Amino acid sequence: MGKVVELKNLTKSYGEVKAVNQVSFSMEEGKIYGLLGRNGAGKTTIMHMITAQLFPTSGELSVFGETPYENNRVLSQLCFIKESQKYPDIYRIIDVLEISASFFPNWDHAFALSLAEQFRLPLKRRMKKLSRGMLSSVGIIVGLASRAPLTIFDEPYLGLDAVARNLFYDQLMEDYANHPRTIVLSTHLIDEVSSFLEHVLVIDNGALILNEDAESLRGRAFTLTGLKTTVEPFITGKKVIHQEPFGNLISATVMGSWTTAERREAVELGLELTPVSLQQLIIHLTNGKPPRKAVEV
Repeated sequence: MGKVVELKNLTKSYGEVKAVNQVSFSMEEGKIYGLLGRNGAGKTTIMHMITAQLFPTSGELSVFGETPYENNRVLSQLCFIKESQKYPDIYRIIDVLEISASFFPNWDHAFALSLAEQFRLPLKRRMKKLSRGMLSSVGIIVGLASRAPLTIFDEPYLGLDAVARNLFYDQLMEDYANHPRTIVLSTHLIDEVSSFLEHVLVIDNGALILNEDAESLRGRAFTLTGLKTTVEPFITGKKVIHQEPFGNLISATVMGSWTTAERREAVELGLELTPVSLQQLIIHLTNGKPPRKAVEV
């Protein structure tokens, strides 16, 4: 697969503060990425640099093999849907959909109208009169109907109820299957999207701490619960990312590859072994400790 995005030691500084610090990763064509982390971690800054809305302080950045800055060949292949997407007050929903055709070469207007109907949007209502959820719906429609080779959603569904979010997920996966492209999702609703993420990138304190295929992550972390005197010797030498004592009991979350023999031994020792969800794993990895070196497979 070709590389759609490539970052090498990318840094963005504001005075002495490094919002993004020496971040390196690549994104391939035709995959769905999760760009995850806490608020203020540096995710949006990275997305703004990829989409040429910010200049890096240092490092290298290429999109479709070229620098994205003032490069119409690259920018015409991007669609960036932001949490705080702004539209002219005089625009109606239908105006946004119609003008999008001039920005996105692969724009599918019939698909956009179909999505607007499914999201129950009043096409002739002005953007300034829309609710937070309706604004999010418009952004989602533009992102999906753009069919841009690189489509980035930054917290796209604020204000949407569970039914509308599920509609987004269903339409995303159906259209992605029919029109593969590189999609980046930055969201706090990790458990809702974890089943269709193909690769996970986690940013914490401006640094990349996890860079791994989602499939290899599933089943990589477990929580062991049992007597402290039994758990502590068992986890010696393993990567413990969270511990919580309960009297003479302890709960320890461990990340790493587990052999069948190790799992059998844990059961024989009377330890309770519970898989950790992707969302809980990321909570443990970004719990305020200093940033770690990225894990990459």
